[in-house]
Amino acid sequence: MAVPELWAGMDAGKVDHHCVVIDSEGKRKLSRRVANDETALLQLISNVMKLIDGQPVTWAIDLNAGGAALMIALLTANGQKVLYIPGRTVHHASGSYRGDGKTDAKDAFVIADQARMRRDLQRMHRGDDIAVDLRILTSRRLDLAADRTRTINRLRAQMLEYFPALERAFDYSTSKASLILLTGYQTPAALRGIGVNRLAEWLRNRKVRNSKLVAATAVEAAQAQQSAVPGEKLAAAVVAKLAREVMALDEEIAETDALTGRFRDHPHAEVILSMPGIGPVLGAEFIAPTGGDMGVFDSPDRLAGVAGLAPVPKDSGRISGNMRRPRRYCRRLLRVFYMSAQVAARCCPTSKAFYERKKAEGKGHKQATIALARRRLNVLRALIRDGRTFEIAAPSSPVALG
Repeated sequence: MAVPELWAGMDAGKVDHHCVVIDSEGKRKLSRRVANDETALLQLISNVMKLIDGQPVTWAIDLNAGGAALMIALLTANGQKVLYIPGRTVHHASGSYRGDGKTDAKDAFVIADQARMRRDLQRMHRGDDIAVDLRILTSRRLDLAADRTRTINRLRAQMLEYFPALERAFDYSTSKASLILLTGYQTPAALRGIGVNRLAEWLRNRKVRNSKLVAATAVEAAQAQQSAVPGEKLAAAVVAKLAREVMALDEEIAETDALTGRFRDHPHAEVILSMPGIGPVLGAEFIAPTGGDMGVFDSPDRLAGVAGLAPVPKDSGRISGNMRRPRRYCRRLLRVFYMSAQVAARCCPTSKAFYERKKAEGKGHKQATIALARRRLNVLRALIRDGRTFEIAAPSSPVALG
């Protein structure tokens, strides 16, 4: 006699989830809204398992983080099989079910029914602590870097309105000295008033290197503008505040660089760092979405598809052979492989030779870099699988780039 099976679909939310359980014929066995609370979720898991006398249940959920994190952790801790169905997939699948209405109960049923019928859904595993920590740290670092870029753009735009000479005198994205200067002096009159020598001393007291050159550059910009623009006083105050914000963001970014030490604790860190062009930050960004577990990806093509490096066909009727980039992929993984490929094309002889060969075939810089990134993905996956480090002087290696 066949063992009965149940599928539980979870439409996840911030405050509560909706669960629908169906049997092998698609009949509903349970439909319930449950609070996103440990006690309530454990009670739901217990109730669902009682429907099948303690046999494992296949669960499916439309989120893999955020509000669904607690539910996923409880399910995996209780030995349940959990599948991930992206929300976009649920949305498109809903159109093939009867009725135009949309409810949490219907979405949960669609999730459960898709899990019952499909065999291509990815199983979710409990991430190791290092991978989870790296996901948090890398996400925070990317947010801080984006905030820093926006703040610098605002600062330059504000300066351009009343003091364009000083705005173009420094590169505020790389020069900490210029940011320190702006915390004290932001207007032409103020810079002319203090002069080069006193300004250099003021900067030196704040541990600015090349203080004399910075002071001379700033005063020279001030000498080039003798007029005061309306709103200058308020604009200068805004610029000083923005400069302090950038410096504070720099300090926070430096703090998140603790991810370097955490990354080196990962068992695959040595293998990943052996790849030319991949340092601790890019290595951490690789571990964050993948966990470093290549067993999740049954082939290099699967990993390349997730990273957006595998083109997909766009054929119709008699038209065939057209390829395009997939619309759904992990942009963070694409960033890791693309940026590391750019570096490797300059510093690694093997990668440089592959890149030059693609250029000789008529490909542009971007196409050649993507081709190199795709090849390096194959290499990295093979190295992690075999527990080997990358060696440039190994032309006979089965994972050589060439």
